[in-house]
Parts: sequence; C-alpha cells; structure tokens
Amino acid sequence: MTEPAKLIATSPVDAGVLLLRLDRLAQRNALSGELLRQVAALLVAAETDPAIRCVVVTGDARAFSAGADIKEMQRDGFHAISHHARQSAWHAIEHFSKPIIAAVRGLCLGGGLEFAMLADIIIAADDAVFGQPEITIGILPGDGATQRLTRVIGKSLTMKMVLTGEPVSAAELLQRGLIAEMLPAELVVERALVLARLIARRAPVAARLAKEAVLAAYETSLSAGLDVERRAVRLAFHTEDQKEGMAAFVEKRAAIFTGR
Repeated sequence: MTEPAKLIATSPVDAGVLLLRLDRLAQRNALSGELLRQVAALLVAAETDPAIRCVVVTGDARAFSAGADIKEMQRDGFHAISHHARQSAWHAIEHFSKPIIAAVRGLCLGGGLEFAMLADIIIAADDAVFGQPEITIGILPGDGATQRLTRVIGKSLTMKMVLTGEPVSAAELLQRGLIAEMLPAELVVERALVLARLIARRAPVAARLAKEAVLAAYETSLSAGLDVERRAVRLAFHTEDQKEGMAAFVEKRAAIFTGR
C-alpha cells in the first residue's frame, strides 16, 4: 500500500533553525521506511545549507513516534528493517553533522526512542512515555537501543526495559541522563526551539566539531577520545570564527559567526 507523499511537515528556517514535524499522525508517527527516507533526505539537504545551523525534530502531542511500522515488519519480515534504502536513511540521520534536538511529547517507543537517541539533546514532556517494547511482539530492539541505552542509563535499567517491554517515565530518564530537560507538554517544542536558536548563534564549525568530539566518547577509549578532542580544537583555531569570537570577547561585543 502506497503511503501519502508527505510524511514530514517543515517550518521555514527561522534564526538558523529548521523544525521537522513527523506527520504520520494516524499511525502515531510509526517509522515506516518511507518516513525515514523523507527525514534522511531533508537532513542531507540541510547538511549543505549554510542557513541551517540546528534542527529540531518533533511529532505531535500524542506521539513523538510509537516505534517501527509493525505492519511493514509483519508483511516483509526482517527485510523491513534491513533493506539497503532503510539502512542508508538511518545512516544519514545518525551521521548528520549539525546539532539535532528531539522535542518529545506523548509516546516514544521502540524505534521511536532509538530515533530520538540519534538526536544530540532530548527535551521531553513530563508525561512522555518511553520504552523498548519489541519483546512483546517476539523480537528485540534492532536500531541501536541495546547499545545506546546501555551506554547512557546502564545495564540494569536497559535490561529491565528490553526484557520486560514495560515503559519508563520521563522523570526516571531525566535522572539517568538520557533526557536533558523535562517540561510540561505545552512548553516542550518552544523550549527546544529556544535552545536551537541559541546553538544556531554559536560558531557553526565549532558546534560540528564539538558534536563529533562528544560522540567519540561513546565509540573510543578515553585516550583516543582525547585525541579526537585535540584535533577538533586545533581545527577550530584555524577558523575565521575563532578570530571573530575572541575579538568580540576582547571588544565586549556580540560575535557574528559566519561558519568559516
């Protein structure tokens, strides 16, 4: 069955920020292959657009995303999540170099939580519900949760989530460090946009390098991660923005960063 052509709603770029809203509302933003491809295509375009310095991704009040598309998986089996186009889309989202903020309201389950974890910052509603319920349909997380969740919230809570499929509150995940801020639902998207506009005012090259360095902490040893950090700082010192930033500090004025 062919899906509607448009599964993402975008807002005009404002103050360097692109807002993406998952718009598959009848399915509670279930992550079909087509939806993931549309997200990836927008991020690939944003990668080379100098007007875009930060991206906010959200759903609606009911769901950020309720997970992968179970009907697709029932119909296509393992191929539904393993075929090349879907994996390429997931890779493009994972390796987007600019900062991403996930504004989570409602359900954030299964692949939806795995998708949210690809963001650099998660802002969540105080009534948001998180979980990895794949075991209740006879499978297990397949888009990174067994690895990413464990690295952030630890083995025991990850095992509880993955082995029982039971949901976890935003408050608990805030305490565990997966979520950066928790707010009433009606404030979540606006707060994410405020943070995104603040990030967009910072030096774009330094922001990308900082993201790379922080992510290296999850992939490497401490010594290797420190090497990544030093290389990133060295590169930042060779940008025009470094000169502008330090000159603005000395001259007691606001810096104007150009991304060069």
